[in-house]
Amino acid sequence: MESIENIQKELREKLSEKRYKHSLGVMKKAGELSKIYKIDADIAELTGLAHDIAKEMTNEEKLEYAQKHHIEIDEIEKSNIGLLHAKIGADIAKNKYGFSEKMQNAIKYHTVTNSDMDLLAKIIFVSDKIEENREYEGVQELRRLAEIDIDECMLKILDYTIKENIDKEKLLYLDSIKTRNKIIMKKSK
Repeated sequence: MESIENIQKELREKLSEKRYKHSLGVMKKAGELSKIYKIDADIAELTGLAHDIAKEMTNEEKLEYAQKHHIEIDEIEKSNIGLLHAKIGADIAKNKYGFSEKMQNAIKYHTVTNSDMDLLAKIIFVSDKIEENREYEGVQELRRLAEIDIDECMLKILDYTIKENIDKEKLLYLDSIKTRNKIIMKKSK
């Protein structure tokens, strides 16, 4: 597996300053949360660092990459090509960096989630939304909640995102709804 230093060097050259800073923030937050939830901090940090490796590809580059590497594109991704950065990032992490399947899934699910997410994937999803460079109303509360109950934090993020997409008359990703429902059903038991 590729070292964190080598991935940092590559991302510094490949990403904009803002995206690179965000990736470092996700790496840091993922490391912090991994210690709270007792998973491997090195794995969480590497995954957090690489999660947006494909974010700044153009839509044309994303479509070309997906076709060349046989990445399935669903109807929602066809209407919002930006979502493909997660699947493409997971593929790059596998083929270029030798990331494990768990790490790949965490990258793949960091935007729209999946109802079968493991703890690493949950940490990357949450870290992406609450890292230190993010500033929006409610982020401090989410940061506090993330350290106490990762599922509750995910639920709050999903609720906000779903409401925002409804208000903007955007399509809803079914996996996000399934993930939300699974968290609520787990809480009610």
